[in-house]
Amino acid sequence: MQPERSFSVSPSKFPAHRLSVAPMMDWTDRHCRYFHRLLSQHALLYTEMVTTGALVHGDVARHLRFNAEEHAVALQLGGSEPADLAHCAKLGEEWGYDEINLNCGCPSERVQRGAFGACLMAEPQLVADCVKAMVDVVSVPVTVKHRIGIDKTESYEFVRDFVGAVSQAGCKTFIVHARNAWLQGLSPKENREVPPLRYALVYRLKQEFPDLTIAINGGITTGEQVAAQLQEIDGVMVGREAYHNPWWLASWDEAFFGAPAGERTRESVELQMVDYMAREGAAHGTPWASIARHMLGLRHGLPGARRWRQVWSDHKLKNLPPQEVMALAHAPLYGHGGDASSPQADQMAHA
Repeated sequence: MQPERSFSVSPSKFPAHRLSVAPMMDWTDRHCRYFHRLLSQHALLYTEMVTTGALVHGDVARHLRFNAEEHAVALQLGGSEPADLAHCAKLGEEWGYDEINLNCGCPSERVQRGAFGACLMAEPQLVADCVKAMVDVVSVPVTVKHRIGIDKTESYEFVRDFVGAVSQAGCKTFIVHARNAWLQGLSPKENREVPPLRYALVYRLKQEFPDLTIAINGGITTGEQVAAQLQEIDGVMVGREAYHNPWWLASWDEAFFGAPAGERTRESVELQMVDYMAREGAAHGTPWASIARHMLGLRHGLPGARRWRQVWSDHKLKNLPPQEVMALAHAPLYGHGGDASSPQADQMAHA
């Protein structure tokens, strides 16, 4: 059954891409996004990359089902055949996604063998054809996530010409990972660390294409860094720091979207997740452990956090209901006074 298309928050006065959580394979599934939405009502969320082949030949519902509470949420597609991408973009819109994003940034060899991801930057006209095919069949925005270059190309003109060609096809928003993608010799992990960050090239894109929405990604881990980037470009995408230190998201709405401070605490969010685990287990037979893994960073930096993580990670407890697991996880924490912390109290630690 397809979810209803309904936004969980009032439209913000800020651009949709002001602050977002990056698409991350094996991490940003629908359970992770539900968790992140409990922490921030305004951040834009992205799916893991879904290949066109998985949708054309596989179980569409398994790949596209999501919770209505996740809005605003974007579907990231991986592919290079315009007709297949158009078909999958249409599916994404029908299922209620708020944006369709094309992956032109992933450098993994597996993705390259599929002829998509970062290697597509070498074929800007093909990317333009893919974008136009999607734009022609959907009414939601079609966006592109890409790198500043491939291999050891240091030329600004390379990324400028890529953005210029693709924007002519109807893409008005580009999320730029400010590193090159080395297509040979580096693992995906090394590709996130070894190629140097060159933020200035992204700022230059914004100066040269003032009518486009340009968001930046790569190496941004604090509120101060987010604020500094927003002085230069339209938006910031945060990846692994948002996953490993998710409580940071609880300060985003007030700090970057002008929203009132929320009343949430870590324990209230955890309790909502326990309720969600119970519902998912009853409706879909989803093991609670496949959901709980996404919130293991929730108590990052607090006394007792290691013990709490160990309990929620203990597969020997898999047959217990999540409510009982939460009770076990908190048994050694109550000596520390539970959790009365608020996003505001923690904000300086992440700023």
